[in-house]
Amino acid sequence: MPDHQGPCGSGRSGTVHGENKLTRRRSVAGLVADASGGPLRRTMGLSQLTLLSVGATLGTGIFVVLGEAVPEAGPAVVVSFVLAGITALFSALSYAELAGMIPGAGSSYSYAYATLGELVAWVCGWCLILEYGVSVAAVAVGWGQYVNELLQLTIGWTLPDSLAAPPGDGGVLNVPAAVIVILAMVVLLRGARESAVANAVMVTVKVVVLVMFCAVAFTAFHAGNFRPLFPLGTAGMTVGAASLFFSYIGFDAASTAGEEAKNPQRDLPRAIILSLALVTALYCAVALAAVGAMPWQRFAGTEATLSQVLVRSVGGGNLWPVLLSIGAVIATTSVVLTVQYGQIRILFAMSRDGLMPPLFSRVHPRTGVPRAGTVIVTAFVTVLAALIPLGALADATSIGTLFAFALVNLAVLILRRRSPEAPRGFRVPFAPVTPLLGVAACVYVMYGLGADTWIAFGAWMAAGLAVYGLYGIRHSALGRTATPEKTVQETTP
Repeated sequence: MPDHQGPCGSGRSGTVHGENKLTRRRSVAGLVADASGGPLRRTMGLSQLTLLSVGATLGTGIFVVLGEAVPEAGPAVVVSFVLAGITALFSALSYAELAGMIPGAGSSYSYAYATLGELVAWVCGWCLILEYGVSVAAVAVGWGQYVNELLQLTIGWTLPDSLAAPPGDGGVLNVPAAVIVILAMVVLLRGARESAVANAVMVTVKVVVLVMFCAVAFTAFHAGNFRPLFPLGTAGMTVGAASLFFSYIGFDAASTAGEEAKNPQRDLPRAIILSLALVTALYCAVALAAVGAMPWQRFAGTEATLSQVLVRSVGGGNLWPVLLSIGAVIATTSVVLTVQYGQIRILFAMSRDGLMPPLFSRVHPRTGVPRAGTVIVTAFVTVLAALIPLGALADATSIGTLFAFALVNLAVLILRRRSPEAPRGFRVPFAPVTPLLGVAACVYVMYGLGADTWIAFGAWMAAGLAVYGLYGIRHSALGRTATPEKTVQETTP
């Protein structure tokens, strides 16, 4: 298909701040102009934005990572969820303020660009690529586990390990994980409205399924399973919180839909806070029910954890486990869909700023979707999902997210000082204390991650700096301030 350049009215000309290339900044006004004049279509209201964040969040930790966190924290996994939730809350408040102030598609990448300069913005965007891409891959791996569990419960047959597990877990290729990522791409290519409708249906199903799990698991509840509460000490609780923070990733998904929201200044902050409140309540309830029904020592090595809790601890045959596994398959499908959506929009924003190749910001005129970016992201995530074990994916996602969240909290403090008069649809209460606590909480949880995760994160950052040095710094739109910026669109033949 031929491409043409179309004016965007981005307002980038004259928006450079900072004395050198590494510290040059976008202005808030320029970012807002991009958001208001971009090619993405505004089709989402408050309910759709809230469900987008819930869809990206709910299910990731409960359906996938809980089985790995319980052996680390013991019964204190419930406290680990609370600690991870508080850590997320501080950052959620900061996201709410900045999303209402800068309602673009770039999320924390754009916020960093307006406050900390181009190099830090690039690092933040690179972290988001890690966060979203690896998160999708991790959830896709979990989706494959529940598909196998469902096959075992219904027909007594499962996929062989060679086709259902990555090389690190005794297999050759995780085919189910790759399949779900590709299916999500098919839905995303149809358009944002269609994706939002599909997500709304799936979110409703998984909320109902988790409430059902709590109701059934509480029939086998034993208070003695929580004694002692901290068998592995507070250090175990902290390690569990670091792993479970992965399960809160996604509440910021609404901030990536800033250019597709009907009333972003009003609805984005509300959607972020509402989604986090709902998710936290459900997570704590499910963790309490799961550990109450099955002693924490029996969680080690379990896949499809919630289903196994019902199989091992609750009577009634296979009915409840089958229903739960169906719900888990739908739930993880929703996470794959919405998180993949968010990554594509962040790459769209980085491409529009010139820091990524222009093909990521090419928008199809009929569907309003960055089509080339969607296909490329899907290919990248499919490879990760098919070849990398779940535990490594979850920890890598957490560290990238925590780094980005810390930058968002700092951005609130900087913009409060630099642009106090800028309109804000929401203001973080008790600032600067709350954002500073957000930074401290992120650093504290990052401390609980293992050395291997830090080494992998360092390697990812080194690769990102190399890409920025070879491409981003030379193609940055802020380096071409003499002429207005253009946005690339695809045309049909």
